[in-house]
Amino acid sequence: MKKTNAIITIGRQFGSGGREIGKLLADELHIAFYDKEMLAIAAKESGICEELFETHDEKPTNSFLYSLVMDTYSMGCSPNTLVDMPLNHKIFLAQFDAIKKIANQGPCVLVGRCADYALESYENRISVFIHANLNDRIKRIAHIYNLSDAKAKDLILKTDKKRASYYNYYSNKKWASADSYDLCMDSSKLGIIGTVNAILSYIEVKDSTKEIKF
Repeated sequence: MKKTNAIITIGRQFGSGGREIGKLLADELHIAFYDKEMLAIAAKESGICEELFETHDEKPTNSFLYSLVMDTYSMGCSPNTLVDMPLNHKIFLAQFDAIKKIANQGPCVLVGRCADYALESYENRISVFIHANLNDRIKRIAHIYNLSDAKAKDLILKTDKKRASYYNYYSNKKWASADSYDLCMDSSKLGIIGTVNAILSYIEVKDSTKEIKF
């Protein structure tokens, strides 16, 4: 495949193999890969401690009181310091800025964290959502984390709920809805490698097509 200038964002159901697909895709294209690395970059750029980014990672926090207390802690201020924005919003905006800075450096693969929304004005952005059959996801998560099927299912449902809430809260789109992405792939049907190859084919076609009118 020819060198691409695409920035690929990947949304994913928990247990669908989205992160693995993204990493393999980046390796195949010889471009940078970012998952939790985005948190470290955002923390460094914003001055907010990285642990708080991890605590809030793809989890919307609606409690203003909690955010107020954690905000004074994160910035090393006294509890009486007034803040004009909840910490969860500051963290999202810091990630938003970090994602744009990463994208401005060149082609890459970005997993989660509303990257598709942050980069929706970028013409070279390709947004992908990876989903899979629930039973297949249960088997995968049970194996990876050494859990019973029941516990794996519970973890999957809770994680997907958090991801959906985060995405729907901060973006103007709906998580997992086909019209929120350029491409939706079922990794249960194609497998990990097959899904990677399908995305590569899509990128190749898109790169070779200057403009399509319907």
